[in-house]
Amino acid sequence: MEREEAVKIVNDLVESKNIRYHCLAAEAAMIALYGHFEKQGKVDAGTRQDWGIVGLLHDADYEVTNKSLELHTQETTKKLKEVGAPKEIIDAVRGHADKESRETLMAKAIYAADEMTGLIVAAALVRPDKKLEGLTAESVLKRFKEPAFARSANREQIKTCENELGISLPEFTEVILNSMKEISKEIGL
Repeated sequence: MEREEAVKIVNDLVESKNIRYHCLAAEAAMIALYGHFEKQGKVDAGTRQDWGIVGLLHDADYEVTNKSLELHTQETTKKLKEVGAPKEIIDAVRGHADKESRETLMAKAIYAADEMTGLIVAAALVRPDKKLEGLTAESVLKRFKEPAFARSANREQIKTCENELGISLPEFTEVILNSMKEISKEIGL
């Protein structure tokens, strides 16, 4: 599957600027995580592009399913099947919403990265400049420990980075934050 096909799916399904930004942030996070695991020889499924596509598409149908967790990923799955996407991409997209078991590193990565990108955005938005530029991993981790902050960011899901991915929370935070900083203009931060 090519990125252009994934972008078309996003364009077909997503209207909200914030969801588009979230999908782009997750794409960047997944590409960075692929690079991290590739260096360690741990990648078990998919290419760098596949990992990015999973990030880009994981929440593409969030609006058209009326934010229903029960329906979430159904429309995206349908579109992915129409374009003949590989099973591991479909399974990873579905797995982030607990619709499929997370068997591959790619599926486990989007599960944890999805929530971390949201926490990082929230941490940036409380800064006076509302930018990622000066945000540090230490600052994000401090916010992580505050249960009232970005309450919807599921900390337990984020922490699966340690037991499912074998990457410490501080390192996971650093990898994703740096990936998002690289596309900060594209995601409005």
